[in-house]
Amino acid sequence: METALTRLVGVKYPLVQTGMGWVAGPRLVSAAARAGALGILASATMSTEQLRRAVREVKSRTDAPFGVNLRADAGDARERVRIVVEEGVKVASFALAPSRDLIAELKDSGVVVIPSIGARRHAEKVADWGADAVMVQGGEGGGHTGEVATTVLLPQVVDAVGIPVIAAGGFYDGRGLVAALAYGAAGIGMGTRFLLTSDSTVPDAVKAKYLAASVKEVTVTRAVDGLPHRMLRTELVDSLERAGRTKALVQAVRRAAGFKKISGLSWAGMVRDGLAMKHGKDLSWSQVLLAANTPMLLKASMVDGRTDLGVMASGQVAGLIDDLPSCAELVARVMAEANETLERIHALGTLPTPG
Repeated sequence: METALTRLVGVKYPLVQTGMGWVAGPRLVSAAARAGALGILASATMSTEQLRRAVREVKSRTDAPFGVNLRADAGDARERVRIVVEEGVKVASFALAPSRDLIAELKDSGVVVIPSIGARRHAEKVADWGADAVMVQGGEGGGHTGEVATTVLLPQVVDAVGIPVIAAGGFYDGRGLVAALAYGAAGIGMGTRFLLTSDSTVPDAVKAKYLAASVKEVTVTRAVDGLPHRMLRTELVDSLERAGRTKALVQAVRRAAGFKKISGLSWAGMVRDGLAMKHGKDLSWSQVLLAANTPMLLKASMVDGRTDLGVMASGQVAGLIDDLPSCAELVARVMAEANETLERIHALGTLPTPG
């Protein structure tokens, strides 16, 4: 299936495995890439040395195109961009809009730039700055999310920009791909669906929590870092929502100390990153620290398997997923479902002309 996305990045299918911290590592990314999708390596939870090693590991596993997800507001963003360029990575994606200069620097080096956005005005801005495509995430998506559903946000953005649009938030099968294409998208991004594959390194016990969750058990909370964050509802989430400011601050400092040890960041650097995530919001100091060390809360679950100590970012589609295929099986299934859906639509024949 050829679309503007497949032509832009050189993949076989218009599917993107999104960059998820602690989840989208070399094994998952290379498996997604080999299956014909665009795999995105998550770099925010890696040091620069780890990022370079991860990129080289993906390249050793596959010669298919892949990308790296970057934080435009990170203090070492320029160094990470340099690694992407030097290692010949095809795509740079961003969770937050990169600057005009950063987009130009990447494009001048032949890197395709795909920021993720949650509002039409943000898409218009990065398109004007030269972004090659945008990924639109509606409120159904996991992690930090907005309030507008994909079915409302997607057509707004498609109508507003003249670059390929990738739809994310609420997608997990071939029917969703066809629906996104009907809206005018060039492909779909899937996070939770790729997380729940046999190629994902997330511990099996954690995957079981996702598979057991109902749609209503995927909630949005501000208790983690003061920003809307979609995740599975757990006892930890409930306790964070009940915690007073003093208790929350103590918890935040403890977890921040753990992330500081792993990441090598200074306390000043962690607070700077936390403040950068405020986005103009009125956050308490405990929330600023939580924003800085949210990666530790995710690591506890996604890497260590401690769902009692960590959070599990999730799209609402977790409530619809009940198996753990390989990436190759998943991609083949999605494309087969898409073709079956298109054939079914074609069999309906020509619709009557109004009037």
